[in-house]
Amino acid sequence: MIQLIIALPQIEDARGIRSILLKNGFNVTGVCTTGAQVLSQIDGLNEGIIVCGYKMNDMMYSELRDCLPPGFDMLLMASRRALQECPDNNIVCLSMPFKVHDLIDTVSMMSSAMIRRRRKNRGKPKVRGAGEEALIKEAKELLMARNNMSEEEAYRYLQKCSMDSSTNLVETAQMVLAMFH
Repeated sequence: MIQLIIALPQIEDARGIRSILLKNGFNVTGVCTTGAQVLSQIDGLNEGIIVCGYKMNDMMYSELRDCLPPGFDMLLMASRRALQECPDNNIVCLSMPFKVHDLIDTVSMMSSAMIRRRRKNRGKPKVRGAGEEALIKEAKELLMARNNMSEEEAYRYLQKCSMDSSTNLVETAQMVLAMFH
């Protein structure tokens, strides 16, 4: 489920938005009045949506956007005049005043896009570092020498052990090396 954090200068407004989103099935992680609180809330999260106003108590939306990690999207709620000054194409904008269904539809669209990105990224092969590749290679060589396996057989063995133990290939290679050393 996508994590939502609401950041508005007035706590009552932020709580009202949270209430609307909760009633419509969204997971609101936090309600904040400052950008610093938002950054504290996202610590430890990989992705989410920040629903914010043009200006919080300590920073502008653009300053907050610059501090967000790559997995976070921003929904900027502001007047039409303020939105015209928003040059960033990576920010979704909603002009105020808005209708509740506009807010819900926009957050739904952003959540769906984030889920699609997550699925797309899951299909990409993981890029391993040189150290991890070296561990896997060393484990394969050990299996080949001790068990008279071909390189392909050793790799398939590591893969099968990895799946059976619900660990990644690097962890499995480390376990194999630890058993033989």
